[in-house]
Amino acid sequence: MSDTHHDAAARAADLAPGDETLDGSGVAQGLRGYLIGLALAAGLTVASFYFAASGLIYGPAVPAALVALAVAQMGVHLVFFLHLTTGADNTNNALALAFGVLIVTLVIVGSLWIMDHLNHNMIPMNQLLQMQR
Repeated sequence: MSDTHHDAAARAADLAPGDETLDGSGVAQGLRGYLIGLALAAGLTVASFYFAASGLIYGPAVPAALVALAVAQMGVHLVFFLHLTTGADNTNNALALAFGVLIVTLVIVGSLWIMDHLNHNMIPMNQLLQMQR
């Protein structure tokens, strides 16, 4: 076995689940990665519908189970479809994703905070109707 073949085999064995190879044999392996990701994503979707509809999980714990399955599905999408791995070349992608999550979180939390304070400071509807008469 030659050293180049040994090095290529060692690099292929050292890849993350969603990572791509650069040695030219990536079509079959890439398709296999996408199919694994599709199977995992479909399985997590079916599991979330099953847990929500069945009485297998205690009622108040269903939202926590759905959140856990949603986070797992986001991880599957990030690794298998967006190819976000822990490699050094993906640092900028991870930082951009983190910044995007921060901005979306700020917008959602800020909107909820504003709506809650508007609701708290609004005059009740029956008093508003009495003032208009």
